[in-house]
Amino acid sequence: MLLPGQRRSGAGGPPADASLRQLRAALTVFFALDGFVFAGWVVRIPDIKDQTGASASALGVALLGVSAGGVVTMMLTGRLCQRFGNHPVTVAAGALLALSVVLPAHAHSAVVLGAVLLVFGTAFGAINVAGNSAAVDLVAALGRPVMPSFHAAFSLGGMLGAGLGGLVAGRLSAAWHLGLLAGFGLLIAAWAGRMLLAHPAPAPPRPAAREAGGPEDAKGAGARPMRGRVRRLVLVLGFIALCTTYGEGALADWSTLHLRESLEASPGVAAAGYSVFALAMTVGRLTGSAMLQRLGQARALIVGGATAAAGMLLASLAPTVGLALVGFVITGLGLANVFPITIGQAGALAGPRGVAAASTLGYGGMLMGPVAIGFLADWFSLAGALTTVAMLAAVAAVTAYALRGAVQAGT
Repeated sequence: MLLPGQRRSGAGGPPADASLRQLRAALTVFFALDGFVFAGWVVRIPDIKDQTGASASALGVALLGVSAGGVVTMMLTGRLCQRFGNHPVTVAAGALLALSVVLPAHAHSAVVLGAVLLVFGTAFGAINVAGNSAAVDLVAALGRPVMPSFHAAFSLGGMLGAGLGGLVAGRLSAAWHLGLLAGFGLLIAAWAGRMLLAHPAPAPPRPAAREAGGPEDAKGAGARPMRGRVRRLVLVLGFIALCTTYGEGALADWSTLHLRESLEASPGVAAAGYSVFALAMTVGRLTGSAMLQRLGQARALIVGGATAAAGMLLASLAPTVGLALVGFVITGLGLANVFPITIGQAGALAGPRGVAAASTLGYGGMLMGPVAIGFLADWFSLAGALTTVAMLAAVAAVTAYALRGAVQAGT
């Protein structure tokens, strides 16, 4: 459904009007801000680990604060979006994310670190559900499969945040770095937020009833409970997302430590691990719309999971830094479009509730991955622990293959 006076753009055509162009630009900024702030925290994890004196397992428990805050908040955010709108919740969550990133730098024990990461995880979960819900609505209004472009902005922000963090790692303390990052993030949230709030949001997409063969419900997909086949498909999509976002979370929090501790890379080179991974994710997502048109949803999920599994086996078991970096690149290309496909399709089927349900499962993998890697690293080795990323990516590919008919039918 389009706003009054708008027209749907044709395939490959420009956005329908200036309002949709401005909404897309503002929303893209929030996705980039999310990645930029998150990466700024990620590259300082080794310093904060040293600051708190935490072991690998203790750090994993502290990182559970991000998981708990994020997962608990995600379902609540879906309801907040329905009550207050996707755009206001996105702006509020972006501001909270920027403010809370400074907190970990002032923690001096694993317990305090876990507590402040609850706040950070709350903001991270909220901005991802609200931002993805807004993106689903905008994609429907544009009439083109541009969902990967928003996630490309997240990856680009992550690449820039990790690169900048690597440059300042030896020059600024974690407190100064994250403090400046918080101030910059607030300015960007305020600037983009004004643009986002200045325009009404397109109505939520309502394709689920059409795909089931029934009449459209005037209340829209997001206003009615998920039932039957739609609910099962949303949960399958969320599970596939979980299997692959586990790898995103693991690489975000442990790729730097893997290069530094397992392969004895310098701090600057170690920070490049997440940078090249984020760069590969960005490239993969920028080309994602063309790939989806060529392969279709189900085949893209299968190829992505299989590619990520192969790349992560190389990255985790490589004997040299160079080969590990190549593995990170292959992994990033494989994972790039799995999450945008699953969340976009869940939103098309069930609106904000579908986004919230699939996101809770999907981001649960991203947030639980670092915790699991921490314990496995203590029990075995960090390199061995990272092979679980490859295992779960392979599970995602097999699941998508087994259910390819149902997944493709949901498009």
